[in-house]
Amino acid sequence: MANFLIIAASSGIGQATTHLLKLAGHTVITTARDTSRIIPDAILDATDFEGVEAVFQQAGVLHGVVNCSGSLLLRSAHMTTKTQFQSVIDASLTTAFATVRAAGKFMKDGGSVVLISSAAATEGLANHEAIAAAKAGILGLTLSAAATYASANLRFNAVAPGLVETAMTKSLTGNQSARSASESMHALGRIGRPEDVARAIVFLLDPENDWITGQVIGVDGGLSRVLPRRKV
Repeated sequence: MANFLIIAASSGIGQATTHLLKLAGHTVITTARDTSRIIPDAILDATDFEGVEAVFQQAGVLHGVVNCSGSLLLRSAHMTTKTQFQSVIDASLTTAFATVRAAGKFMKDGGSVVLISSAAATEGLANHEAIAAAKAGILGLTLSAAATYASANLRFNAVAPGLVETAMTKSLTGNQSARSASESMHALGRIGRPEDVARAIVFLLDPENDWITGQVIGVDGGLSRVLPRRKV
């Protein structure tokens, strides 16, 4: 059995990933900013480089790490303040960089690191400018880290979800008009579930899949690659 660390495990995807890993008998160490959704093993502001390092040190030998931190801001660029933009960058890209940084320092025996990007990083979606900037940065970070640490057998991959039904996306998925519009954009005709993404993450964490690095797996119902056939 393996030892895994899930950063921002209180997110919908984080909770689903934790559940699947524990179900398989693995040890899972979880972090969250507070105890409002889960009781984590460590309270962590994942934008704090030293704080992330401390969690890695306390965890001991890790076979895999997932950073599930993120945020949702649907607003055009000209309506986005600097503070809002920085908050989106911090929640996704800064936390991802802090995770990569700590993994490079402490995962000396290799392993797997999975970051969360978004279909919005590669598909032009209206009012997603801040999110797209942060999540596209994660794609570049994944590729560069995969190249840097390949010789240490430390693998870096990302998953890029479409719209997933979580507490964070409730403003969209809970509105029938917005939900129907989103469903029509996904070729498979439905919104994603946290476990859809979690299964892809678990696949990338699995040591048996250790010939995969520098990849981005779209778990998005076809959103980023498939143009749905219009109903007539």
